[in-house]
Amino acid sequence: MPARLTVRSARLREVSWGLFDLDNTLYPKGSGVMEVISQRIHDYMAQRLKMDEDTIQTLRSRYVGLYGTTMRGLILEHGVDAEDYLHYVHDFPVEQFLVRSDRLDQVLEELPWQKVIFTSSTREHAHLVLGALGVERHFPRVYDIRDTGYVGKPAGSAFRTLFDGIHAEPQQCVLLDDSVANLRAASELGMATVGVGCQEGAEGVDWCVERVEDVLGLFESLVKALCPGDEGLSTTIHRRAND
Repeated sequence: MPARLTVRSARLREVSWGLFDLDNTLYPKGSGVMEVISQRIHDYMAQRLKMDEDTIQTLRSRYVGLYGTTMRGLILEHGVDAEDYLHYVHDFPVEQFLVRSDRLDQVLEELPWQKVIFTSSTREHAHLVLGALGVERHFPRVYDIRDTGYVGKPAGSAFRTLFDGIHAEPQQCVLLDDSVANLRAASELGMATVGVGCQEGAEGVDWCVERVEDVLGLFESLVKALCPGDEGLSTTIHRRAND
C-alpha cells in the first residue's frame, strides 16, 4: 500500500464518531428530493422577495460561494426570516421520494462509530428522511441548521459547534458528505473524509464511494490491508464508545 494511503488509512484507528450529511448522502442523488428543495428555494425568492429569474440565479450562485448556503446570504443581505424560509423550502412530502433501505440499515448497524446527522436542513426534515429510509434508530443525535446558528457547512463555526456538542476532537471524527467543499473544510480541521458520489482525487477527500452502503466494504478492505489477519472491523478501527 502506498505510504500516503497508509497514513490516511491509519487515521481510522482514532475515529469513534461518524458524522453523516443528510440530503444526497444517505439516499441517492437521483431520488428527486434536492430537486424539489432547489425549486422551492427558487420559488421562495421569486414569490416572497419578488426577484426575477436572472437575479435569482446570480444571487444563488454568489451566496453559496460566499456563505455556503443561499439561506445565509438571504438572511444577511435581505433580512429574510430564517424560520419562514426553512418552513417554505422543506414543506413537501419527502416520503413520496424515498423508500426504506434494508441494506443501508444493515450497514449503519455494522459500522462501529457513534453516528450523528450533520445537516444544513432542519431537524424536522431530517427525521422525515430518516423515517422514510427506515434508519432513524441509528441517529440519536441530529445537528441541524438551527443548532449552528443558521450557519451551515463548510463554515468552521458550524463544525466547532458540533465538536463541542458531542465532546469530540476533529481527529476522532469521519465526515461522510456529497459536497467537496464540506469535505475539504473537514479535512483541514483534521477529520477523516469520505466523499459520497464524488470524483476520485478531489482535494480534501480521503476516500470516495458511490453510496453510503459501500462504506462498510471500503473500510473492511482498508483494515485488511493495514492489519493482515486482524479480524473484525469494529475492533480494528475503534471500539464502540460504550464498550
